[in-house]
Amino acid sequence: MSIKPIHNETEILSKISAGDARAFTCLFDFYYKNLGQYVYRLTESLEATEEIVQDVFVKIWSGRESLSQIESFTNYLFIITRNKTYRFLKDKAAARTKQQRFEQQYQEECSFQHETNTKRDFSYMIDELIGKLPPQQRKVYELSKINHLKYSEIATLLSISPETVKKHVVAANKFIKNSISEKNDQLFLLFFMVCVHFLK
Repeated sequence: MSIKPIHNETEILSKISAGDARAFTCLFDFYYKNLGQYVYRLTESLEATEEIVQDVFVKIWSGRESLSQIESFTNYLFIITRNKTYRFLKDKAAARTKQQRFEQQYQEECSFQHETNTKRDFSYMIDELIGKLPPQQRKVYELSKINHLKYSEIATLLSISPETVKKHVVAANKFIKNSISEKNDQLFLLFFMVCVHFLK
């Protein structure tokens, strides 16, 4: 940032060092526009620009007693403005990162809660549908899908053939799949996932 020094800079700075508010106003009016343009190009925020530039001049007024010792006031002005602008951008980036982390955490929590509710609702639906199966078919289905017994083990336990066991399981699967499909396609897909899990 190239800043043209104010006319009679040394004199004005000397007066400001002595507490001359009118001289300080002249300094403010002369540099305000250039500083504002520089800050705005970096922040793209009128509100931030106004706040940063005002902070710069507050710092200058607060340390006015040492102004007479500064060799290049324009360089001093630029350094203060640059540092405050970079601090603002750094804080803004940190706030954005924090916000993004919060949003990600919120989405994950919502997703987990939704998934938990969906699984619970699905489980209730399956239990309800199993209860509607014919008694023998229901018993075979539960032994196969819930107790994870093999067809041959179920056949021996119920004194029926493995082929009969398979027919009961296929019929029960068909009834449950069709019932869920009529209510909700997403749950139907989930049912397939559960079936795959059971068959592993």
